[in-house]
Amino acid sequence: MKRFVSYLGAGIVGGLVFAIAFYVMNTSGSSISGNEDNNISVLPTNYVAPHPAVIGPDFVDAADVTLHAVVHIKSELQQRNKTYNDFFDLFDDFFGNPNYRYHNAPVIATGSGVIISPDGYVVTNNHVVQQAQKLEITLNDKRTYEAQVIGTDPTTDLALVKIDAEDLPFLKYGDSDQLKVGEWVLAVGNPFNLTSTVTAGIVSAKARNINILGDIGAIESFIQTDAVVNRGNSGGALVNTDGELIGINAAIASNTGSYTGYSFAIPSNIVRKVINDFLDYGEIQRAYLGITFREIDSEFADEKGLEQVNGVYVVDVSEDGAANDAGIKSGDVIVQMDNTKINSKSSLLETIGTRRPGDELKVYVKRGNAMKEFNVTLKNRSGNTEIVKNDNIDILGASFEKVTEDDMKNLSIDHGLKITEIKSGKLKNAGIREGFIILYIDKEPVEGVDELKYMLQGKRGGTLIEGIYPNGQRAYYGLGL
Repeated sequence: MKRFVSYLGAGIVGGLVFAIAFYVMNTSGSSISGNEDNNISVLPTNYVAPHPAVIGPDFVDAADVTLHAVVHIKSELQQRNKTYNDFFDLFDDFFGNPNYRYHNAPVIATGSGVIISPDGYVVTNNHVVQQAQKLEITLNDKRTYEAQVIGTDPTTDLALVKIDAEDLPFLKYGDSDQLKVGEWVLAVGNPFNLTSTVTAGIVSAKARNINILGDIGAIESFIQTDAVVNRGNSGGALVNTDGELIGINAAIASNTGSYTGYSFAIPSNIVRKVINDFLDYGEIQRAYLGITFREIDSEFADEKGLEQVNGVYVVDVSEDGAANDAGIKSGDVIVQMDNTKINSKSSLLETIGTRRPGDELKVYVKRGNAMKEFNVTLKNRSGNTEIVKNDNIDILGASFEKVTEDDMKNLSIDHGLKITEIKSGKLKNAGIREGFIILYIDKEPVEGVDELKYMLQGKRGGTLIEGIYPNGQRAYYGLGL
């Protein structure tokens, strides 16, 4: 017992000594490490940092608005499939082989679209609806409608379709000119038939030309993003964090056919202009500056003695064009239009592409060492400011003549309209070549140009063209009008 009491007393004394020593060390300000240059600060549990933690952008509201306004589009078209091996297709495309037999096989393609008005107008890509015999649109709430094509524009890869519905959710246009590189965006569509898919990314670049449309008059000034886009997203929405439509998704940069890092969207300001043209006039009203030009690089700047590598160089000016009327000359360097800096072909085409004939534009050019300002009134292709109304036959992009008696005898036909020249237009886009004789449009016989105009008047949507080439090869093509 005496030994136990002594151990207990020693423990109590030792504890008191340690407590007194700890108190003295803390009240004297000594550091635990004994190194005055590395004092450890003890923070209270309710400490608040001077800068709160960074929280990412909130996409919930923008996604909710957009999901209900993006639709799924199913296109049904006819495709000719050969019953023999396709190894020699290249030669047959050039020379034809009447011994090949074809059969028609329905093909289903899918894409996306964006509702832009409560009464059922939907914007999508031209390549989603071109050559379609039938269009079916499914809303986010699973309702399904058959759609009618109102207008298509291959030069911008845009199309407008209509469904018979009311009080639909729709997206409002944003201003793509105000979009900044680095800004957050959402891509909404139906990739791989996975409906109502939302992905996020940032704007990687603007006014990007990727040479995908091919048409000589094409306007390519894409918004580049790293939001994930795949097959089926075409025609879907690119929106900002406010849920405003700032682009229509159109393409991806890929060696595999699937997303590998970058996607491209048509700016909303171009979309709005094209769609309004369809609604107001039924045709695209293209404005022209009346110049040929080229971009400036260091080598060209040295060659022409230019002090700066910016702007676009005016190579030639059309005599009856808008630029010539305003006083712009060959050798001028265009650096700005209205409030938009011009430093590439894409930025110039985008700026002009959002205007109509008759619109006025301030153009700033560098002439020698002087900066000059010109007020330009844009014109149409014909050199005036009138509204253009084309017949459907004009958008075919071809010249025709009635088939001769000799041709009818040699080919065992009794009617037809022969294509003598083909340029950019619906027929060339469909793969039709010069010399093709049109026999039927939607199963109705074609015998002359006037009859062709009558048959195409007011026609919208998918159109089947049947005919024969001079070598006897029968062919079938689908057009989207």
